[in-house]
Amino acid sequence: MVCNRCQTTVKSELDKIGVQYDTVKIGEVNLKEDITSEQRGLLSVALLLDGFELIDDQKNQLIEKLKKAIIDLEHYSDEDLKFNFTDYISMIVNDNFISLNKLFGEIEGISIEKYLIKRKIERIKEMLVYEDLTLDEIAHKMHYSNTIALSAQFKRETGLSPSHFKQLRQSRKIIPELN
Repeated sequence: MVCNRCQTTVKSELDKIGVQYDTVKIGEVNLKEDITSEQRGLLSVALLLDGFELIDDQKNQLIEKLKKAIIDLEHYSDEDLKFNFTDYISMIVNDNFISLNKLFGEIEGISIEKYLIKRKIERIKEMLVYEDLTLDEIAHKMHYSNTIALSAQFKRETGLSPSHFKQLRQSRKIIPELN
């Protein structure tokens, strides 16, 4: 779950099958009591139909918690970090970064750093297309030291400069309007 609408959907599915819960947060549900295997099956199917997955395995739960921490960092943290990224992840997930990175690599097939870069690039694309921010503002918001660092990483990952990407996206928006 990555948004409020996702949370509402999960709450609705829990309510439909009569599962009592305390809280539904992004990526996490705290139940008031254990659920039956029948309820678990119904919930699993309902969530799959909504595009979600019920995660029971502790390793996968840890990975999902890590992904949530990364999403929170990229979407909700406009302030400057007062510690480095590895310390932030270790603190939020409450585990050693080296072992987290190894586990993440085993399950996801890439390192946490590469995953973070992919997520950041996707978020930058969203900002370039949907938000009226300068590249300087985006660099600051996404915790880059400057626009040169952002642009270099963006080009390495996409093959395009941020401004070229934005121009391409804008030209695609204009073309349908001409018809």
